[in-house]
Amino acid sequence: MKNFFHLGGKVFSLLAVFAALTVSGWAQDKLRRAMDFDNDGKADFAIFRPSDNVWYIQQSGGGFQFQPFGLANEDFQTPGDYDGDGKADIAIWRDTIGAFFALRSSDNTVFAVQWGVTGDEPVCRDYDGDGKTDVAVVRRTNGYMYWYILRSSDFGFTALQWGLATDLTAPGDYDGDGHFDAAVQRPGSTPASNAVFYVLRSSDLALYAQVFGLSNDMVVPGDYDGDGKTDVAVVREGSDPSAQLSWYILKSSDGGVISAGFGTTGTDLSVQNDYDGDGKCDIAIWRDPTGDFWYIGSKTGTVIVNQWGSPNDLPVAGYDTH
Repeated sequence: MKNFFHLGGKVFSLLAVFAALTVSGWAQDKLRRAMDFDNDGKADFAIFRPSDNVWYIQQSGGGFQFQPFGLANEDFQTPGDYDGDGKADIAIWRDTIGAFFALRSSDNTVFAVQWGVTGDEPVCRDYDGDGKTDVAVVRRTNGYMYWYILRSSDFGFTALQWGLATDLTAPGDYDGDGHFDAAVQRPGSTPASNAVFYVLRSSDLALYAQVFGLSNDMVVPGDYDGDGKTDVAVVREGSDPSAQLSWYILKSSDGGVISAGFGTTGTDLSVQNDYDGDGKCDIAIWRDPTGDFWYIGSKTGTVIVNQWGSPNDLPVAGYDTH
């Protein structure tokens, strides 16, 4: 499995501010909308093809979108509902110039904003709870992690020091208040050590800490139990390329653990989302050699395979794995 982000850091100094907000929302609905390009209540299958810089989207409600947007060697895919119309917008963050570009589905115009510098990591989510994806980056510098969020609700900004430079980002709505929380996964001292999740809850600015998974696990946030809160979840690679991927999910509803073997270490990327429209995040992978999406439908428990894409494409839903 590949990691999409190559992380770096630049010195940037801002006063740390974070306001508690209280709009209600649904964690999986917001994650789903980042990949629901036709607004039918289901995440769509989408890939970005580096060879031609085109987004290829298979809409679950029927039809297709083929849209040139972005540059393979400079951009990260950052889908989201930036205009608040309920549809996912094609969007990228250009690392070389520190700028976001989004093709708004509401009027087919391009929104562009300078935000961040080379080496930052894009973490665009709805942090202010207004129903629109906020432009945001994380910067690692001087041993710490800094979150810089441009709020769509009032075009003000939030600057927050949360996490260490060696942490992995894990944003999600862990308290179910409709606002994404700044969150990180902190690896232990060795690959076999436990990792710890640290969440700054937007509802009350309290710290939530949870020991879960191992240092080398990858973060795959989502609301797998459908209770309106993001669950702490990880994927663990096997010991060799042919080994199975192991999924471990801590349910926020009752503290139980879901475990599943799904996917192959050397060929697959995690692309979890709500593909069957039942409000729960589905365990899912994209298989590079064959260009297939595979997911376990949480509605029926059956495995669904959908061929979409070609080898060396990038599955857009992989943006939410860290």
